[in-house]
Amino acid sequence: MDRRRFVQSAGALIAGTALSRHVFPDDAIRIGTGNPTGRLTLAMNRNWRYSPAILDGAHSRDFDDSGFERVVIPHTNVRLPWHSFDEKKYQFVSTYRRHFMVPQGTQGQRFFVDFEGAMTAAKVWHNGTYLGEHQGGYTPFSFEVTQTLDFDKENVLSVEIDSTEPPGIPPFGGQIDYLTFGGIYREVSLRIVPDTFIENIFVRTRDVLTARPGLEVNCFLQSRERTAAALVVEVAIRDDKRVIAAAKQAIEPSMLTAEPKACTIGLDNLGSIKLWGLAHPNLYQLQVRLLQDGRQIDHDVRSIGFREAQFTDHGFELNGKVVKLRGLDRHQTFPFVGQAMPRRVQRKDAQILRNQLKCNIVRTSHYPQSRHFLDACDEVGLLVLEEIPGWQHIGDEAWKGLSIEAVRQMIRRDWNHPSIVLWGVRINESRDDHDFYARTNAVAHELDPTRQTGGVRYFQESEFLEDVFTMNDFGFPLKPPNHPRYLNTEFVGHTYPTKTIDNVERLTEHMMRHARIHDQLASNPQYAGGIGWCAFDYNTHGDFGSGDRICYHGVTDIFREAKPAAGFYRAQCDPEEEVVLEPAFHWAPGDESVGFSRAVVCSNCDHLKFYVGDRLIAEVGPDRVQFAHLRFPPFVADLGKHRGPWGDLRIEGYIQGKKRIAKNFSGKGVDQKFVLLPDDTSLLADGADSTRVVLRVTDEFGAIRPFANDAIKLELEGPAEIIGDHPFPLVGGTGAIWIRSKERAGRVLLTATHPRLGVQQVEFEMIATPEEAV
Repeated sequence: MDRRRFVQSAGALIAGTALSRHVFPDDAIRIGTGNPTGRLTLAMNRNWRYSPAILDGAHSRDFDDSGFERVVIPHTNVRLPWHSFDEKKYQFVSTYRRHFMVPQGTQGQRFFVDFEGAMTAAKVWHNGTYLGEHQGGYTPFSFEVTQTLDFDKENVLSVEIDSTEPPGIPPFGGQIDYLTFGGIYREVSLRIVPDTFIENIFVRTRDVLTARPGLEVNCFLQSRERTAAALVVEVAIRDDKRVIAAAKQAIEPSMLTAEPKACTIGLDNLGSIKLWGLAHPNLYQLQVRLLQDGRQIDHDVRSIGFREAQFTDHGFELNGKVVKLRGLDRHQTFPFVGQAMPRRVQRKDAQILRNQLKCNIVRTSHYPQSRHFLDACDEVGLLVLEEIPGWQHIGDEAWKGLSIEAVRQMIRRDWNHPSIVLWGVRINESRDDHDFYARTNAVAHELDPTRQTGGVRYFQESEFLEDVFTMNDFGFPLKPPNHPRYLNTEFVGHTYPTKTIDNVERLTEHMMRHARIHDQLASNPQYAGGIGWCAFDYNTHGDFGSGDRICYHGVTDIFREAKPAAGFYRAQCDPEEEVVLEPAFHWAPGDESVGFSRAVVCSNCDHLKFYVGDRLIAEVGPDRVQFAHLRFPPFVADLGKHRGPWGDLRIEGYIQGKKRIAKNFSGKGVDQKFVLLPDDTSLLADGADSTRVVLRVTDEFGAIRPFANDAIKLELEGPAEIIGDHPFPLVGGTGAIWIRSKERAGRVLLTATHPRLGVQQVEFEMIATPEEAV
């Protein structure tokens, strides 16, 4: 397929352009001091004007947009309740306009507007000239505006966003079990580069487990015309500020073309490098400079890691050691704003998955996700299976062409992330299509021969064209592996939706189902591991879910608050990392069908003791009968035979006879405390930076009271706004809102009032950030 088959204006859209890992700063970044023609990447996230409609003449340069709403990117086209809304509310076409002046001293350069993501189809005009259309909401795209730029007066960028779920664009055309929402929901920038510039960089490490590790750097150069000037590419690998190795290569004029063309430079014998791994995700910086007659004209940077990752017939190996994969699928949507969350919030999900849920892998179901999320996966040591957009449906040849292009765009954007170990090149749970999937695999292998491919399906009889057989299996017991390289990619999920307000039997069984699956996965080394469905509850279409536009399939709720199943994942970490004790129940005498009798606890201890008051009522070891293969099985204690006065429960966890942890749970059955738990208390005053604030009602020991449903009154003073319902009615004793900064520094005070438990306050600091340079 022609890379620009879907471009309406030939040459305007650079499909699949890989955006620099340091793009979209709060202020201009000039690479190369003292160089008036060096690369500039300028954020264009503020000062947009927005209308939720198409208006006559809105794309002309002189259109009066003073009546439009002023917005900051990331932006959702409409804010919605966290549940029980009609998804048609966001399915409309909207208009965005951005006025800007070109920085002085940039004449003679090339100018590109880079969009990280807009849902779903984006038509773009510059100074009234139509540039083209990008179809697809999950991959980046760029338009060159050099020829239409005005250096003497204000320029106008106009964007028409179609969020109507067009059937000709993946993932649409059939039913999909998730919502895509709308708007320009990822960042935008203006990229200024010389006539000949570095279009992309792909780093391939080699021999990393030997004493002579090295790497190959593919530097993709692009030029409007050949030049007789002497060009040289220099590359250097750095560990912090120390240069480990460097090399350079002269560029022949014949290498310079209008299409990106790679030159390859090797760095050998790097000596003692530090590997990227789960416990120690060591990162290096790869710098590339383009010199013309000895003078720097362009420069770009990537973060990379040295690691060897492969799926084998005896499981998954990372750096020569078998690692049993244990993870969860993630949708990148959030309450109230859909996908339009900034860097801090996207990164927080990776931290939750790795540090709180103790996963070692995540699947980006079912589409490429925010680069901020992937950057955080690199930094925290969280492996990634990244896949193309889709859900069961395969469209016509044009639709397939867009999907194949999405493979290209996804890989060219993300091929330097050490966390990514598998490319998903098949539409999730689709039927076989030999020619289509032969092409997606061929594109992936051509672009990136260092990684294996997978294709998520739900039937084992499927034609196997990928390197790894990736399988959604919702039955129990699981089907035995039918191929040498085999990874389970979904289980439990829709077969047992569970809410935080469900009774204790359902909450416990939800956890046990995840535990049973992982126990079976641990029984056979040919299972590379499993990725459960799913991490977080998520919004869905009306023909799925529980009747309120929510699929309650997560081990946490939509606010990222844990259900008991989250405790199972958390308890699978080594006690050296954290000693974990998480009950799969709430302490109440009658929430089981006939009284409370079975206490199930997730822990990585080797012995538990249960007390009511000061009276020891049970002590147990892990249940290795039911879970013979797990390193840290759940504990099951029969408390029904221990009759006596009801009271406070204390559970103590022991390792090798030493008490390492204890938790208490009130027997009073009374809401005692109201607390606010912010993820952060300092934000950038850029109009987009946001942080979550969790609201909880607990007992006197801090355990969530699961049936507290009070409406919390919220008041905010200072330069910020609340994203969320206010008043906010608690669900399952908890919930969350987000605080989003405005474009002014200062102090912000959030006051939350519980109708009986009083007032809690949190103070935030909004830190001044420079105005954008354009």
